[in-house]
Amino acid sequence: MCGIVGYIGNGNVYDVLIKGLQRLEYRGYDSAGIALLTPDNKINVYKTRGKVSALENFCRDKNTESRLGIAHTRWATHGEPTDNNAHPHYSEDGNLALVHNGTIENFKVLKDALQQHGVHFHTETDTEVLVQLIEFIKVQNSCSLLDAVREALKQVVGAYAMAVIDKNEPDQIIAARKSSPLVVGIGDDEMFLASDATPFVDHTKNVVYIDDEHIAIIRKGEPLRIVDFENKESKVSVKQLEWSISQLEKGGYPHFMLKEIFEQPETLRDCIRGRAVADQGKVILNGVLSNSEKFLDANRIIIVACGTSWHASLLGKSLIQQFCRIPVDVEYASEFRYSKPVITDKDVVIAVSQSGETADTLAAIQIARDKGAFVYGISNVVGSSIPRNTASGTYIHVGPEIGVASTKAFTGQVMVFTLLALQIAQLKGSMPQEEIQAMLDCICRMPEYVAEVLKLDKAIQRLSLIFTYARNFIYLGRGYSYPVALEGALKLKEISYIHAEGYPAAEMKHGPIALIDPGFPVIAVATKSATYDKTVSNLMECKARGAKVIVVATEGDEEINKIADCIIRVPAVRDVFSPITASVPLQLLAREVAILRGCDVDQPRNLAKSVTVE
Repeated sequence: MCGIVGYIGNGNVYDVLIKGLQRLEYRGYDSAGIALLTPDNKINVYKTRGKVSALENFCRDKNTESRLGIAHTRWATHGEPTDNNAHPHYSEDGNLALVHNGTIENFKVLKDALQQHGVHFHTETDTEVLVQLIEFIKVQNSCSLLDAVREALKQVVGAYAMAVIDKNEPDQIIAARKSSPLVVGIGDDEMFLASDATPFVDHTKNVVYIDDEHIAIIRKGEPLRIVDFENKESKVSVKQLEWSISQLEKGGYPHFMLKEIFEQPETLRDCIRGRAVADQGKVILNGVLSNSEKFLDANRIIIVACGTSWHASLLGKSLIQQFCRIPVDVEYASEFRYSKPVITDKDVVIAVSQSGETADTLAAIQIARDKGAFVYGISNVVGSSIPRNTASGTYIHVGPEIGVASTKAFTGQVMVFTLLALQIAQLKGSMPQEEIQAMLDCICRMPEYVAEVLKLDKAIQRLSLIFTYARNFIYLGRGYSYPVALEGALKLKEISYIHAEGYPAAEMKHGPIALIDPGFPVIAVATKSATYDKTVSNLMECKARGAKVIVVATEGDEEINKIADCIIRVPAVRDVFSPITASVPLQLLAREVAILRGCDVDQPRNLAKSVTVE
């Protein structure tokens, strides 16, 4: 949630910040704002409701000359998305301006205390409390901005990545984090800070990931300094970014979502490269191999995730149980911490998150670590919080995903779970080697199969025209297809705002079938599998009640013609790989329906890419 960006250097500060906000807009687009420290040490704050483009229009006739600045794009938590509640927020005397990603849980207590000392507030946000607290401490103690920030953050309960500037201490930005991402980019006589590296990847590949409860002191003409809340110096560890600027651009596609859907053959190749070694008949996942005893001795595996990652985790459960014969539970990370989970040091907890910053998943990791479990991370973003807070793990390596509705990350996560299950099975001896070899051969062909599915794009465009009338959808599947149905329904909900629900097909007669009336669209994933005949029977029950039945079916399946009103045919693959080929047309369908409804598929309302607040 929310994106913050800062810059100090010799470039055009305003241009750097605006471009940075555009790159971060997938994190929130309720409002945007910018604070610029002018050459004569005044702070100009410009902010407005709406997207970054609205901020650009607002600033056209404003003074944007600056020596440094900070900026923010918001996903509203405390306070409605208004001009007034937009960041940056400034202190009552106007000396400080601050941007913030996260939530201050004890803001009411702090606000009451400050009001008793005569501080006046002008917004509904928790962030204004933070900037007013820093200024109050600074004045009361006659201390530096750094010391005021340290003391203020000791009193704060919650999550934050924040950056603050002070017109009385020019040429510096003070930034800090706890449970929200923050990274500093180090360029040639310039420095950047942001919620992730996307704003400055075209300026520098040298990055420093700030640890929890640490403060970055970014000063013009000086090396980066990092201290903890006790002012103890910390080592500055510079990493190299692997992303390229082309990965952050649309590349001729009208939307990032479409680009990312069509990238999936290549991202799957990147995901399996060096891991599925078919000519040697083995899987190589170093994170598993180096901790093999943890998996081999595990009493059970618990997977924690949210949203699309949770759907991928359901498939991970089926794969691990089938291949490895280890009990697996899948938990919503947001519920896990409140369920008083029973965890032992014989359990393995797998945390799954595309961004690696999901707040609920990070909280679940902490509980698992406290209980002594071995925690394994599956993430996409190198250097993000989940890889840094887990004992080991695997990156999905699908490149930056900008579209809010996850597509290539889902197929990447499913592929990693497939490799992980095969790796454990190979170590455990729970699957014959010839079966593992056959699986590896199929894995290496998956990019080709997905490329074939993508050729259905035009047909799916035509198909989507039929459903512009619909206000509700039901998605059905059984076995490996059930999580695909859930994911297909989520995609449609996220970007078209049509109500959609996914169900196990056999559960229809236990209630949901009451919704079916003539013309009701039912989308079924009914590829050839052990549950195929039963799924067909369930669809006949829907058809008998007038449903409009759309089926994702296997090439060559003629039987389904008797039931389906519309058929999307995907290549014939082993049942365990069908979730990858079957999910891609559902991604395309959701996008096409959303486009016909005039929706913004890259930035759907009320959503943000990285959910960094609980």
